[in-house]
Amino acid sequence: MTVIELTRELGRALQCDDRYIAYNLAKQTNDQDTQLQNLIGEFNIVRMKYSQQMQKNEAEQDKELMKKLDEDMREIYGKIMKNENMVRFNDAKDAMDKLLNSINFIITMSANGEDPMTCPEEQPSSCGGSCATCGGCH
Repeated sequence: MTVIELTRELGRALQCDDRYIAYNLAKQTNDQDTQLQNLIGEFNIVRMKYSQQMQKNEAEQDKELMKKLDEDMREIYGKIMKNENMVRFNDAKDAMDKLLNSINFIITMSANGEDPMTCPEEQPSSCGGSCATCGGCH
């Protein structure tokens, strides 16, 4: 079996994982949540109006309007993030991101010569994140 074929098998296994299933279900639920979608639409309209003001030169900007739009954006964003479906989606997305990061880390470590069966699932916390000064992950 080739590396690409194995990768396709990994993709199939990923789609059977509970984290993937939960993420897609949460995404679908968000898409069907009319109240949430209305809030997102409202947020985007306010953000667009704010952007239009920002694009004007400073003398033409309506500072009071910008302040009001900024307040409105923050209020709407707060409502979006408190929506129970959005909370579930963010939790599912975090779990999915962690899974994908683990997969990527193992593949990267394997490409760097580490044993894929024993390398960690995530970068050790002692790592500063910069590979420029690193002697290698062990």
